[in-house]
Amino acid sequence: MSLHDTARAPQGPGGPPPMNGPEAAALTERLLFETKRVVVGQDRMVERMLVAVLAGGHCLLEGVPGVAKTLAAQTLATVVGGSFARLQFTPDLVPSDIVGTRVYRPSQEAFDVEPGPVMANVVLADEINRAPAKVQSALLEVMGERQVSIGGRTLPVPDPFLVLATQNPIESEGVYRLPEAQRDRFLLKVDVGYPSEDEELAILYRMSVDPPAASPLLDPARLAELRRAADGVFVHDEIARYAVRLIGATRDPARYGAPELARLLTYGAGPRGTLGLVAAGRALALLRGRDYVLPADVRDLCGDVLAHRLVPSFDALADEVPPRAIVERIAALVPQPRLAPADGDPGTDGLAAPEGGRAA
Repeated sequence: MSLHDTARAPQGPGGPPPMNGPEAAALTERLLFETKRVVVGQDRMVERMLVAVLAGGHCLLEGVPGVAKTLAAQTLATVVGGSFARLQFTPDLVPSDIVGTRVYRPSQEAFDVEPGPVMANVVLADEINRAPAKVQSALLEVMGERQVSIGGRTLPVPDPFLVLATQNPIESEGVYRLPEAQRDRFLLKVDVGYPSEDEELAILYRMSVDPPAASPLLDPARLAELRRAADGVFVHDEIARYAVRLIGATRDPARYGAPELARLLTYGAGPRGTLGLVAAGRALALLRGRDYVLPADVRDLCGDVLAHRLVPSFDALADEVPPRAIVERIAALVPQPRLAPADGDPGTDGLAAPEGGRAA
C-alpha cells in the first residue's frame, strides 16, 4: 500500500474533471514564472511559498527588513487569486481587530456578528511576532481549526485558506516570541537571506522605475483543483517510512547514532511534522514537474519543515546551536532509501520506482 491510496477522492460526477499531471505541472510553472517576474533573487523562498500553497499549509518567512518578504507574500496572493487581507501586527492589537466582533444594531435591537479581516483566502500577517498573547491565541484557532469564534458563534474561514506570516529576527523591543503550538501550525518556516550582488543589481534595474505587477492566474476553485493534483502525487511506502524515521530521529537521536544531539533537544517534532513533511514533498515534486516523490524532495524540505518544530535545550541555547543545524545533522545520519530500476534489480536494495511514477 502507498500513500497514494489515501489521497483525497477525485471530484464526483457533475463537478469539474480532475486536473491531470501535465496540466498541473504546466500551471505550477506559470505560477513560478509570474511570481519571479516581480520577486527577484529569492527563488528558494518563492518555491517554498508555492509548496505551502499547494500543500494547504501556512508559511512563516523570517528575515531582516528589506529582503522582499512582504512583497513576495503580496505577489503570491495576487497570483493565486481569491480574497486577500493584510494585517499589520502591533503590540496594541486585540483579537477583535483580526477575527471580528459583535456589533449592536439599534434598528434590530440585537447584536450582529461582524467578521474581521482574517476572513479571506490569503491572509498576510506582517510582523506576526509583534502581536501579544491574546492575539496569538485567536490566530492559533484560525490557523489550526480554520474557524473563528465570535460571541458564542463559530464561523468557518473561506476555503482555501492560507496564512503567510513574516517576522523580523533582529529586534527585541515590542516583539513576542511565538509559542511552540503556533510555530507548529506553520507547515514551513523559511529563513530569507540577502540577495547576491548580481541579484541586487537586477533588483535595481527592475524595481527602481515602473516596477512590474503580477497578474492573477488562479481562483479558489482552480486552486482547489491544483491542490487535489498535489494530493495525487505518488508517495512510496519506503519514502513514507523515511519521513517517519527523520521525525523519530528528532525525538531519539541516540537511536540513530548521534547521542551528542540528545543534550541539545528538549522535545522533537510531533506527528504534525510527519504529515507536513510528506505533504510538502508531494507539492515540491509537482513543482519540479513530477507526479512521484523522490527521497531528495523530502531531504530538501527537512530544514524548512522541522527546524521550527524543535524545542532546543538550555545547552543548545547556551552554545548558540540553531535548530536548523540540528536538523541538518539528523538528516545526514538517517539514510535515504535508494531508487532501483523500475524493472527490479534483484541485486539492488531499495525502492522500486513505479512505472510512469504512478501507483499500480
